[in-house]
Amino acid sequence: MMTQGIPLYYFLIISTLMFFIGIFGFLTRRNLITMLMSIELVLNSVNINFVAFNSYLFPHRMQGQFFSLIVIAVAAAEAAVAIAIIINIYRNFRSIETDKVNEMKY
Repeated sequence: MMTQGIPLYYFLIISTLMFFIGIFGFLTRRNLITMLMSIELVLNSVNINFVAFNSYLFPHRMQGQFFSLIVIAVAAAEAAVAIAIIINIYRNFRSIETDKVNEMKY
């Protein structure tokens, strides 16, 4: 099925590439900021899937867009909490590398 001239598998290819680049970045990087950016990349690939499948399966409904807005709100809250945690880690250890943060403090 094709609406608006762009086939669904184009969106799926882009979303799959973004998802696996995000997973690869999360697993290979040791900097907490780049790990956070990788998680955001994974969440954005999910948003592409929500909107693309909604557009192709139910073109006159907006559930995919609403789910995407919910994911964006959760991602914003998650990023705010994660950045606050990263700032505290930097204040205590003077580094944001995951290898150098090896003890928990109370």
